[in-house]
Amino acid sequence: MNKKKIFLYATEFVSGMSVMAVELGASRLLAPYFSSSQIIWTIIIGTIMIAMALGNVWGGRMADKNPNPDFLYGRIALAGVWIALIPVLGRYVIAGISLLLALFVESGFLVWASLLSCLVLFVFPLMLLGSVSPALVKFSVSALNENGRTVGELNALNTIGSILGTFLPTFVTIPAVGTLLTFVIFAALLLAVSGVYFIGFRKKWRKTVISAVLVLVCGVSSVFSSFSFWEDTTYEGESIYNYLKVYEDDSAVYFSTNVLFGVQSMKMKKGGLTGGYYDYALAAPLMADVYGKEDFDILILGLATGTYASQCLEYFGHVTIEGVEIDRKITDLAEEYFDLPEEVDVTVDDGRAYLFSGKGKDKKYDVIMVDAYQDITIPFQMSTVEFFTLVKDHLKENGVMVLNMNMYSDEEGSINSYLADTSAVVFSEVCYARIEDNRELFASDNPEMLDVFASSLFSVQDRDLRNCLSGALNKFRQNGKYVGGDLILTDDKAPVELLGIRLIDNMIASELSYYREIFKEKGFKGLWDSLT
Repeated sequence: MNKKKIFLYATEFVSGMSVMAVELGASRLLAPYFSSSQIIWTIIIGTIMIAMALGNVWGGRMADKNPNPDFLYGRIALAGVWIALIPVLGRYVIAGISLLLALFVESGFLVWASLLSCLVLFVFPLMLLGSVSPALVKFSVSALNENGRTVGELNALNTIGSILGTFLPTFVTIPAVGTLLTFVIFAALLLAVSGVYFIGFRKKWRKTVISAVLVLVCGVSSVFSSFSFWEDTTYEGESIYNYLKVYEDDSAVYFSTNVLFGVQSMKMKKGGLTGGYYDYALAAPLMADVYGKEDFDILILGLATGTYASQCLEYFGHVTIEGVEIDRKITDLAEEYFDLPEEVDVTVDDGRAYLFSGKGKDKKYDVIMVDAYQDITIPFQMSTVEFFTLVKDHLKENGVMVLNMNMYSDEEGSINSYLADTSAVVFSEVCYARIEDNRELFASDNPEMLDVFASSLFSVQDRDLRNCLSGALNKFRQNGKYVGGDLILTDDKAPVELLGIRLIDNMIASELSYYREIFKEKGFKGLWDSLT
């Protein structure tokens, strides 16, 4: 093998590239179930580093004990087959682990479920790939006076492969063919390296052909696989940023970036109110005196597929609307499935960047809607004092910010408390209301914001909207003006991931407490009977 250095170097390159591709694929495989927060990334990176460290130690000892290349390329083939199976079996493993943990874990559910899923799915194949480098050093070094150079070249090729394995999935394979086929593509590359060795050098065909057929079957299966395999979807796909799902029932079309829960947008098939937080958010134009102004400008940061924009045009026809959405594929879905009105001026950009240095940096608005929080995935840069100050600077006199907090909680120290306190540092007038599982916050420097809202209600022609917003006004007055505390988020310190996971843990514990009690009393049979 020492005479085939180019092939050994190619092995190192493909191995390094595949490790990073699997790491990025892991984040996209887990994100629709557990979010894509920094905590989930930490778990993925930590798990993979553990696997690689174990592989390094094991691979070095194996190379010293039995320096036969057959074992090395056999491990590479096995890693390729395992990685190819992840698209076929991974979602069932994640679902099974989640269901089991839901019965026993009362806190830290997302952390434990994502950690165990990573351990089961990724530790073994990445440990096998971690064993590649020390074995290749054993086969590549021909003289002690060249070992430093050889090891350096191998490490360089591993690093270059890792760089390519970082960019290719993110910008090419995942947006083009999806996460599941990305696993299969890099599994096929590993198998190709192994095949060249066994077929080209060792003239062994059978195991390589069997492995290739298995990878091919996995590839075909992944084309017909779905993240949300238990339900029908109108569209399922991926972008650089998100998992994307469109589904519908008799009354509406829904858009979500999460498999298990959360709706980011919806379109009522017969028009009218949605019954969700979007309806309450229509209070913001009234608070900013939409009927008393000839020119009225609304900015939506986190447009998604345009539910709020469509409603504003439906009920306040003379308004001008700009929408900012960071994910271009979502804006494409808005046009294809949600009939986003042509009057909405859409910009693909980060919400904060749009205000700071983008197209909106010199503009001011009557209403700015901040709707960029996806379940527990909250962009910290859009939750801080500095961000809300930037929003305030882009509001006209007596303008209103409306903030969808996404999940409801009145618990002291929750993410909602932090967002409300942070808003209250910037704005003098803050009020909020609970809408189902959401909390909607309104902020302005106009002390008469609610009085303007009350007087504007008389101009609302649609009876359903008037009744809805009258109920909102009652909630605002019942809750009173929000008095801020000292739970402040800043650009320097904004632990939104930890706060979000704490909130989702409480929600899960509350929802599953009934089934846990049944399981404790009657075991699996009783639990099955209660579910069926």
